[in-house]
Amino acid sequence: MNKLSKMKKFYLLIALACIILGIIFFVQFRIARSVQYNESIRRTQELTAQVEQMKKERDVLQAQLTRMRGQLENILTIDSPAPLNKEDIEPAMIFAGVTELTGSGVKVTLQDSSAIQKPGENPNFYLVHDEDILRVVNEIKAAGAEAIAVNEQRLTAATGISCSGPSISVNKKALVPPFVITAIGNPETLEGALKMRGGVVEFLQFCGIQVSIKKLENITIPAYKGSIKMDYIVEKSAGLL
Repeated sequence: MNKLSKMKKFYLLIALACIILGIIFFVQFRIARSVQYNESIRRTQELTAQVEQMKKERDVLQAQLTRMRGQLENILTIDSPAPLNKEDIEPAMIFAGVTELTGSGVKVTLQDSSAIQKPGENPNFYLVHDEDILRVVNEIKAAGAEAIAVNEQRLTAATGISCSGPSISVNKKALVPPFVITAIGNPETLEGALKMRGGVVEFLQFCGIQVSIKKLENITIPAYKGSIKMDYIVEKSAGLL
């Protein structure tokens, strides 16, 4: 075999290797995109179910909150033959969220992804959504948080968290990132619930969301400053059934 034939064979082998590498890279790219797409669908399905469950719980707690808020207003405005002291009404005030609270807990900060968006990708994958905040709130509530606020907005049974254009609405207030979630409770327990393997922090970081958690000995959760709308409660006159 002459030198020219050897060179041709060498170049053919190089060309074949390049084609094979190109096919491998293409297959890997398609697999990565498919995994990301399937993960997005799974995330959407999970969060949709979670939001529906939260709505049901909110409806139940809304009724309780309205009743206790009414009882609290009666206690504060109507003379009683046996006046109640602070210890009697404090639990109702805390439940209704109308009092400022201070204690140890955690501060969780969520920010949009800092990754560079790839061509053709949905920009929403890089943003913090209302479902992301709900995931964190649900986790710390389940871990025993006694009071929670998002960007200084106190969460109550009547609080709604939803997308509002480029911002997220909490208590009908438009909030923009970074989203700072503060919660009063056992710092170790709250942090452990968020950071557990396969938990909410790991999931959000997988999606590119920036998450930071700080345990603090002194956190102040502001009082709920909104009003409760009551459409179906009718006040009865004294002495009437």
